[in-house]
Amino acid sequence: MGGCVGSQHDSSGSLNDNSDGTGVALGRNQLLKRERPKWKSDYPMTEGQLRSKRDEFWDTAPAFEGRKEIWDALRAAAGAFESRDHQLAQAILDGASITLPHGLLSECYDELGNRYQLPVYCLAPPINMIEEHSDEPDASDRDSAGADASVEGDDDGGGERQLRLRLSTGRDLRLRVRSSDTVGAMKRRLHAQEGVDAAAQRWFFSGRPLTDRLRLEQINISRDYVVQVIISQPLADVPPPRTPSRETQHQPSPVDA
Repeated sequence: MGGCVGSQHDSSGSLNDNSDGTGVALGRNQLLKRERPKWKSDYPMTEGQLRSKRDEFWDTAPAFEGRKEIWDALRAAAGAFESRDHQLAQAILDGASITLPHGLLSECYDELGNRYQLPVYCLAPPINMIEEHSDEPDASDRDSAGADASVEGDDDGGGERQLRLRLSTGRDLRLRVRSSDTVGAMKRRLHAQEGVDAAAQRWFFSGRPLTDRLRLEQINISRDYVVQVIISQPLADVPPPRTPSRETQHQPSPVDA
């Protein structure tokens, strides 16, 4: 599959230098490097094929080993990294306590010492990427077209459908949208539904950032695919009830007085 997790040994079979027995190299956490890896696919790959390959990895990786919340954080960080938003990627890694001994997402560890490896195709497109021909859609395009036609009566007139969203807060939800909606409009709809400020939302699909003017029909999202939404500020919660101070708790009542 291109990635493995749980192994606590390096390629030579021994623990990393200066480790504490968990496989994590102590004191070797580095900032995420800015250089994107360059690689060539075994065969010329379209964007749709790359997207399907990535989705297969991200959907199956948590089923083997490791923690799902770490995989979700790595997916969001990889998307931000590919879009060259290194500040956001680093913030996601720091928030999830993910360690990069070499400053690369290809090898990282969580705070429990579990090892995670991301395949190169999840971090950058191949140098031999080819364009898709609109008159010869690939399988993913045909599946997407079929899904759009079968969900909620979606049609060329902008019929409604359910869009699956995965928030960086760990919550999954469905948002009712139209194929003619822009990303900006969907952000405002999410704001109305969940109270998340539109300016605090950053949408990603298959590692690609979605701009506000992009329309849903242009993104080509199949029915079972998920859009990642990074929230840059915490959701507004009702403040907890105020706890009485010690003086208030022990103050005698008028009856006792």
